[in-house]
Amino acid sequence: MASQLGACLSLSFVPAPSRARRRLWLLSPNYRLPLFRAKASLSPPNKEVASGRQCCILEKFLWDGLINGLESTIAAILIVAQITLPIPIPIPIPDVASAEAVLYSPNTKVPRTGEFALRKAIPANPNMKAIQESLEDISYLLRIPQRKPYGSMQSDVNKALKIATEEKDAILTSMPEEVREKGSVLYASLIDGKGGLQDLIKNIKEQDPDKVSISLASSLDTIAELELLQAPGLSFLLPQQYFNYPRLTGRATVEFTIERGDGSTFFPTAGGEPQSVAKIQVVIDGYSAPLTAGNFAKLVMDGAYDGVRLKCTSQAVLTDNEIETYGNSVPIEVMPSGQFEPLYKTTLSVQDGELPVLPLSVYGAVAMAHSLDSDEYSSNSQFFFYLYDKRNAGLGGLSFDEGQFSVFGYTTNGREVLSQIKTGDIIRSAKLVQGLDRLVLPQES
Repeated sequence: MASQLGACLSLSFVPAPSRARRRLWLLSPNYRLPLFRAKASLSPPNKEVASGRQCCILEKFLWDGLINGLESTIAAILIVAQITLPIPIPIPIPDVASAEAVLYSPNTKVPRTGEFALRKAIPANPNMKAIQESLEDISYLLRIPQRKPYGSMQSDVNKALKIATEEKDAILTSMPEEVREKGSVLYASLIDGKGGLQDLIKNIKEQDPDKVSISLASSLDTIAELELLQAPGLSFLLPQQYFNYPRLTGRATVEFTIERGDGSTFFPTAGGEPQSVAKIQVVIDGYSAPLTAGNFAKLVMDGAYDGVRLKCTSQAVLTDNEIETYGNSVPIEVMPSGQFEPLYKTTLSVQDGELPVLPLSVYGAVAMAHSLDSDEYSSNSQFFFYLYDKRNAGLGGLSFDEGQFSVFGYTTNGREVLSQIKTGDIIRSAKLVQGLDRLVLPQES
């Protein structure tokens, strides 16, 4: 990759043509502006000088002036033609496959927050996904400095509002009957509630980026709640050989309590008193990684992480329990973007344009370490928090390890704690605080 990007352009000097060829060269359709001034091929007429030396000097002076003027005119015409006409210039260009374009784009549109990644991973009604995509575009537009394209933002919201009003029945009937009433309340809030689409349009018209950002976040949160009501379980069947594995058929939340190994304290970034312990909440996603998230949730329920020490590297905080034999031997599980089920025992090739639904390139991503025994399996129990840093990422802002690990969740609360954790700190407790009803254990299947 480096060699491809390192290809350089070079210009070579063209040897000067003979006087007899200069005029033909200048008039050629393949003419390229030389790096030196061309000489004219015309020569003064051959006639006898009858008036003596002064007449010859005067005639030569007048003729040279004519030639210089002609040269200047031709050069000006050629310069204008080369600038204005689409004349092809043979410049060597690195041969980059189109599938690799994601690596060379500085604007690769992968989720940059855990919340965004989790929203995109919900297998919801197509109408809701269309609404979500229209609003997510505004997130990118807000990043544009100085003059922001508020007209484009308003068009995106109008598109979302049109879909929401025209497809109301389809959106609500796609929810199970027992949650449809709750869905109706959320739908009304999305349209006319505080922080809803109408509020968003108003703030865009006022061209207040802070208000736009706040109302956009509120609308996207409501959309995520509606989508979760539309997705009561997995949208695909697991391979038969994994039927006896624990699996998570939706979302769950795990809360970690971290304490210092050396007795020091954590400092909250938003002010307040230093604390001897810190809380971290992680949302784990069974829609895209049901086996990995299910195995992890069961380990949490069994207390497997209580008292486990942590160790730190420059890009991760991981549990110091790689030799433990808790849990099941779960294959590497990655769902590619645009697919409807995960791949097992294989990783993705970002160089070939493959990107996961749950990207690693997010600060606070949670993933399983690799097995010590097989490249096709994750560790039974060792996991890590990924400390994504764009300065250490590849082109496109993607981690060099993107697509190589089973990512199954994201830190949603307590992200500021991750940077304060030191080797030797301890997980005092890990608890499943939400989503137990989505955990399917082997004896229940």
